[in-house]
Amino acid sequence: MADDGRGRAVPSGRLSRFGRFGRLAGGVAGGVLAEGTRRLAAGERPRMGDLLLTPANAARVADQLAHLRGAAMKLGQMISMDAGELLPPELTQILARLRDNAHHMPPAQLERVLATEWGKDWRRRFRHFQAHPIAAASIGQVHRAELPDGRALAIKVQYPGVAGSIDADVDNVATLLRVSGLLPREIDIAPLLAEAKQQLHDEADYRREAAMLERYRTLIGDDPAYVVPGSVPELSTGQVLAMDFVAGAPIETLEGEPQAVRDKAAGALVSLVLRELFDWGLMQTDPNFANYRWQNETGRLVLLDFGAARTVEPATQTGYHRLLMTALDGDREQVREAAIAAGFLGEAAAARHRAIVDRMIDVIVAELHRPGTFDFGDRGFVSVVREEAIPMARDRQTWHVPPVDTLFVQRKVSGTALLCANLKAQVDLRGTIEAHRHAPLGGKS
Repeated sequence: MADDGRGRAVPSGRLSRFGRFGRLAGGVAGGVLAEGTRRLAAGERPRMGDLLLTPANAARVADQLAHLRGAAMKLGQMISMDAGELLPPELTQILARLRDNAHHMPPAQLERVLATEWGKDWRRRFRHFQAHPIAAASIGQVHRAELPDGRALAIKVQYPGVAGSIDADVDNVATLLRVSGLLPREIDIAPLLAEAKQQLHDEADYRREAAMLERYRTLIGDDPAYVVPGSVPELSTGQVLAMDFVAGAPIETLEGEPQAVRDKAAGALVSLVLRELFDWGLMQTDPNFANYRWQNETGRLVLLDFGAARTVEPATQTGYHRLLMTALDGDREQVREAAIAAGFLGEAAAARHRAIVDRMIDVIVAELHRPGTFDFGDRGFVSVVREEAIPMARDRQTWHVPPVDTLFVQRKVSGTALLCANLKAQVDLRGTIEAHRHAPLGGKS
């Protein structure tokens, strides 16, 4: 993530973090009062939703979530990526800022963290340690360093207090968004909250991430499409993760590259998701764009950040496999049954809204079977499916929450599709899926 030089100490105590939420709620309320007074004086009769969703209030929320980091910021990122097309435009834009907007620790706080993890003489281990971070995200910040033998490293340092504040922060953010009205009542984020807590606990365990990093290096092997940095065990702890520094440009820079280059990168992204799901049974479930970089000179994807890596349950593998293969076969009845069996679609909704479900399936299957490559940049069919789904979404009696494991996987699938759409890439999607028709499901890498 880009950094603009803003160093702000991370509130590490529970009381200080709770106080931040209290002041934020008060600031939002004050903003509502001020905006309401202004509009009334102008002869308007504003709705409460208009007062809450002002740019000033949304900016207050985004700024404080970025200051708190950890669960607070991560939840904002997850909401923006998972439900962005359902949220009010004002909130979507603000939350999207959290994907690439974080404050870093000031030098004194960084020094205390590293002295605790490595000892007071930790600087003797390095020829050079760059004090200013090269990236600052929700859980930690990354510094470039060089060992005495010249080996270049990337050192990820966790913000203090993040691990112990996860559950409370997630609950506080959810309450804040509900009470402030910044999150529509129609969106049930309970499954997302549970996912956020577990994922954050996993991401805050850097020893676990180091193990996942090495598992991915083994699985990728010598595949020329990808690069995975190696870990440095002797410098890694529960709150510091040391790994090789791998050069690469932000994945978004591909947007200005020729079509063939964008297509190659997107093809590697799609292939990776299918291999994770069907071949390995292990998936890095955080599709944040910052977790990918691109080496233009080698044409390889650099894969980063494995804190959100987790095994995929055999039932989830089987459900996705059946759904995709029946879609390739173009059998509407089988697709509907597969969607219900996989937990994507509730039986009540499928029964009450049969015609709508069938029309949605027809649109998706037709798109998959269009001649030539699949054009991720042409998202016209998405709006068609969304319009069809509106009556189902309004029928709360048939609302259905997919299995938690499916939510993890679908987040990666959806995020990858979004990235490919941003690249306006064209991929042989049918052929890539078909290559996994006889995948060895049920195994664990």
